[in-house]
Amino acid sequence: MKQPRDLALRYLALADRDLKTCRQLSEIPDSDDEAIGFHAQQAIEKCLKAVLAAKAIPFRKTHDLVELVDLLKDRLHLTPPHIEMLDQLNPFAVTFRYEFLDLEPVNRAQLRSAVEMIRQWENRQID
Repeated sequence: MKQPRDLALRYLALADRDLKTCRQLSEIPDSDDEAIGFHAQQAIEKCLKAVLAAKAIPFRKTHDLVELVDLLKDRLHLTPPHIEMLDQLNPFAVTFRYEFLDLEPVNRAQLRSAVEMIRQWENRQID
């Protein structure tokens, strides 16, 4: 079984991969908002799971960002930045891959900034 810090570092590596893809796609004008939202959601999900793993807080397999934040709040009294965006990012985890979403255009700069701030916040929680 992996040690909590080792598992957290694995989640971080995965989060960084999604963050990199989110950054790259958001710079391409004709890339789909759904793909950008998906990688943003995935990066945040993995950051939240990294903090939980580092603190040895068990969590179920889920893509629900709000559920993960609630667990962080309840068990660790931690709240990541930009939690107001998590509800709008949740559908990108599963729904967009299997059906069309009727979405407003994504503010790419705002989304990228939020993901990067959550990644920085998460790094402070683990170090």
